[in-house]
Amino acid sequence: MSPKKKDQPGRDDGEFAAEATRVHDELLARVGEQAPEPRLSATRRAVELLGDPQRAYPVIHVTGTNGKTSTSRMIESVLRAHGLRTGLMTSPHLVRLNERIVVDGEPISDERLVANWDDIQPYLSMVDAELEQRGVLAFACFADAPADVVVLEVGMGGEWDSTNVADGQVAVFTPIALDHQARLGSTVEAIARTKAGIVKPAASVVSAAQMPEALAELQRAAELTESSLAVEGDAFGVESTTVAVGGQVVTMRGVAGRYDDLVLPLFGDHQAQNAAVAVAAVESFLGSGSQALDHDVLAEGLAAATSPGRLQIVANEPTILVDAAHNPHGARALAKAIDDYFQFGRVVAVLSVLADKDAAGIVRALSGTVQQFVVTQSGSDRSVDADELAAIAVGVVGASRVVVETDLVSALRTARDLAEEAEGDEPGGVVVTGSITLVGDVLALSQSEGGLS
Repeated sequence: MSPKKKDQPGRDDGEFAAEATRVHDELLARVGEQAPEPRLSATRRAVELLGDPQRAYPVIHVTGTNGKTSTSRMIESVLRAHGLRTGLMTSPHLVRLNERIVVDGEPISDERLVANWDDIQPYLSMVDAELEQRGVLAFACFADAPADVVVLEVGMGGEWDSTNVADGQVAVFTPIALDHQARLGSTVEAIARTKAGIVKPAASVVSAAQMPEALAELQRAAELTESSLAVEGDAFGVESTTVAVGGQVVTMRGVAGRYDDLVLPLFGDHQAQNAAVAVAAVESFLGSGSQALDHDVLAEGLAAATSPGRLQIVANEPTILVDAAHNPHGARALAKAIDDYFQFGRVVAVLSVLADKDAAGIVRALSGTVQQFVVTQSGSDRSVDADELAAIAVGVVGASRVVVETDLVSALRTARDLAEEAEGDEPGGVVVTGSITLVGDVLALSQSEGGLS
């Protein structure tokens, strides 16, 4: 990896932006965004040739079905508030590849992304390496930073995910539910077994509350590896949460201390629960779960936490929210958050779903909160055809509640018009959801010159 001083953040300019696009294209050209192989041999060989950069720093490893990214980002923010130089890897990105690799709270610059990719390319050419090399690139970037601690979000599953070449001192599990069944298994038990593969010997395991069959797999993994296990509701948890401007105020019990009146600038009770998991993970990392965190430092870290694409407001009059819920479990959390944290006279959803997802389950989960569905398609070639998705939605909520707009800009315009027809004193709102790719498309529109106007 190229040497680089901490005070040299790198550049994002026209030259390197084009090169960063090249890196993204070369990564995807290896096999494709959604076709990872269930093996680690290529990744292990690649990192060995690079000198095992993933062993240059301690690791907090995060998996689960929903809440992984938010929890990872909160862990990173709290660690950074404690004065540590952090690395954060999340996936997928919403708009730019750089979002996946974050150093000290900032997405890696195009210049450093390109430099590290070009450094490792000769080694990748020496092994049968496929899409897993996104993980190798992140490991190299963090070693180059250098990072004091790295928070790694699993891409899919756990046992054979590319991030699992790293040895996490802390293994973190957010709620486990059905998703990616074709690759991870058809039951929650099977999915949990695959995800439990990230637990390494003598690790500290921190888990959100789980269904009994999932918890049993985590307990089994902890016993086999002689690891400790702290579970939400028993070892730690949220004691109270109150709706506040821009988010909520949370009181929680950690594994080592109690923390009152923490400001969390994120919406939804599920985010309070993610925060409790994050705090327990940091306690486990910094003090082996035996030392309470400094309240003021923790408050600073949580207050600075962000989670783009998760109940994020991107426009007003009417309010437009984007949320990356892409399975029924996530959609139920989204619906509850809208009901609890917003006062809309009418809620209109702009919906697009990818082909391997439970579209009917997502619509059903939203149907009690959303009055109208505007069905569209994201830019992904895996997006379900708008007419096909509309037929699924009609089967759940009836034809009177479904409108089809293939073009995304038209869909947003229609949703706004429908929201503005809300009766009573409360204004209407729009939520864009169903797939991460749709949320990314809308965020890109909001960041463009014309915005969402």
